[in-house]
Amino acid sequence: MKWFIPLLLLILLPFNSKADVPSTLAERCVQHYAAHYRVPPELISALIDVESRWNPRALSNKGAMGLMQLMPDTARRYGAAQPFDVEQNIAAGTRYVTTLMWEFRGDLRLVAAAYYAGDRWVGQKQLNYRNPDVIAYVEAVRRQYVMRKQAAERPSRRETR
Repeated sequence: MKWFIPLLLLILLPFNSKADVPSTLAERCVQHYAAHYRVPPELISALIDVESRWNPRALSNKGAMGLMQLMPDTARRYGAAQPFDVEQNIAAGTRYVTTLMWEFRGDLRLVAAAYYAGDRWVGQKQLNYRNPDVIAYVEAVRRQYVMRKQAAERPSRRETR
């Protein structure tokens, strides 16, 4: 009888782990486009965590739009005709991240800094940037990335049964 209630709870309560199978359209799009462009899905998710907190209608005071907070020119350049559309936004944002990964040879610090401040500015400064906003942004993305990477590497509750 001791084991009955915990077993019942395990069966009835939904899993709430991001490491489990993605459940929302946005999470499925992140998995799909990250795999397609061969970038870490944890990086794309970390950028979304920091940029919009997963709000597909997010609009910054500078005009950045959607989950990945794409500026209008970036959205157009990378194929998001409707930047508030979840799939278009994630597809375009992931294409942009892929470009940054190539440009900065996979250095995630520079990729995150360039995503925030612009690739030309970061390309000139490399890691010598001193802007506290850029430094704070890179650190926030790093924290989210590490957290998501660790969660993805832990076996889910389903795998341990």
